[in-house]
Amino acid sequence: ACAPYRRLNLCNKNMENMDTNNNDGKAKHNLLVDVCMAANYEAQSLIRDHPKYQEKYGDSQICTVLARSFADIGDIVRGRDLYSGNSKEKKQRKQLDDKLKEIFAKIHEDVTSTSGKNVALKTRYEGDEANNFFKLREDWWTANRSTVWKAMTCEAYGTYFHATCGESRSPSMAKNNCRCDGKDAHQVPTYFDYVPQYLRWFEEWA
Repeated sequence: ACAPYRRLNLCNKNMENMDTNNNDGKAKHNLLVDVCMAANYEAQSLIRDHPKYQEKYGDSQICTVLARSFADIGDIVRGRDLYSGNSKEKKQRKQLDDKLKEIFAKIHEDVTSTSGKNVALKTRYEGDEANNFFKLREDWWTANRSTVWKAMTCEAYGTYFHATCGESRSPSMAKNNCRCDGKDAHQVPTYFDYVPQYLRWFEEWA
């Protein structure tokens, strides 16, 4: 699948410049900060250029545009991103992948330490280091996606195009800032990050 134009310039500089030092177990906290900052900068760029995009295409809501980049960021974090780009971008992509692997290796070491409280985690992530820390990266994203979405939508406006907030029997639409409100404020209104990237890109081109 060909990457959409939006993906070609995704703002992930904060992630590329991540500090992999794990002094005092800071790796997992710094990772969340850097991913949130990357999401926020990406959102600022998309929101700024959205009026020009709407003039040409007309039917794309800003919440949908943000949801697509949110999902791409999720794929980068989880090691699933399909985009490689030109030779310069491939080099940057490899550097980012290597940094993420290094950070998740340190998080893996922390959560699988031999202290009694970590027995379940040690069992869950056994052998994960040989599989690019797939389970750990997936669990990290699941635990933090709501925080990343809040960082991405703090300056957003409008509603999300699907009624995805609340219970499935009586869902409601995300309203201000592309967010669910009230008792559902913790929910992320999009599930694009659980749709395979190539299918999202096909849909976006369509």
